[in-house]
Amino acid sequence: MIDLHAHVVLASVLGAAGPHGPELDEGDVATGRPPCFRVGDYTLVGVRYRGSPFMDLDARLEAMDRAGIDLQVLSPNPLTYFSHAEVEWAVAFCRRHNDELAALVAQAPQRLRGFAQLPTQDPSLAAAELRRAVGELGLVAPYLGTDLGRPLDDPAFDELWAACVELDVPVFLHPAPDGVGRPRRDERLARFDGDLWLGFLYEETLAVATLVLGGVLDRFPTLDVCVSHGGGATSWLAERMAHAARTRPWGPPELAGWDAVADRLARLWWDAHVGGPVALTALLGAFGPGRVVAGTNLAGWDQTGDPSHGDAELARTFDANARRLLRLGPAR
Repeated sequence: MIDLHAHVVLASVLGAAGPHGPELDEGDVATGRPPCFRVGDYTLVGVRYRGSPFMDLDARLEAMDRAGIDLQVLSPNPLTYFSHAEVEWAVAFCRRHNDELAALVAQAPQRLRGFAQLPTQDPSLAAAELRRAVGELGLVAPYLGTDLGRPLDDPAFDELWAACVELDVPVFLHPAPDGVGRPRRDERLARFDGDLWLGFLYEETLAVATLVLGGVLDRFPTLDVCVSHGGGATSWLAERMAHAARTRPWGPPELAGWDAVADRLARLWWDAHVGGPVALTALLGAFGPGRVVAGTNLAGWDQTGDPSHGDAELARTFDANARRLLRLGPAR
């Protein structure tokens, strides 16, 4: 299995964003003090990164073996995108993270690949770092948050999308938890860890709508974008999105029908890490299996053992899709 949804925490980048951290407090078992991970004003309590697959390569490879994962593409921790930090700290952190991630991948090149982190505060600098990360470090694609401080269809990002097309690499989108780097949008999300599932769903669905309705896919028809967690609620809301485009006064003339919106949606790629077989059935029913790839969130709170839920043919399809998306060529 090829796993495209697996985050990493690198000890060597702790403190690389200056006042923003990241800072790891491993806690104290004797006193009951829980581990904490600080990013700016946001603190994640209770997740033990050190000694887990997040930070320990041997533990990761062992967990991959148990899960039947042949190849895993490592992505930045969504807590440490630093999309809203000062540009100088974002640039410093992204360069350090990309260097260190490439070094980690080099320790197990048959089992691992890596996604690049970019300083999206400045799209020109982000495009330059992407070229360095892909061309010099061998990372496979950019891995971006969904809230970059301005909409994804802002013309300022066209330089970055153009660089992806030029380099022939896809784009992966995954939200950060609500409240990281900016005020929480809705305090109700603080209950039940709602920022990790309901907040992510909101962000992913909005990202898809922005790419489609904002014209990014029209301006860059060969751009490949994969959205985490099946694109949030897109599989449920696609028809309403199309209806809004057709009936509301802002609706673009070129999107004035279901077929036009469906055509754009059919060009996106979807992470199969959606929570369970019911949600996966909805995703496949809406968009088919041809652009769905496997993800596990290995070692995360919602880790999925088998993204295909026992369907061997679907698992083979996911792997073939991942090879197309990552430009790996057919399996030998």
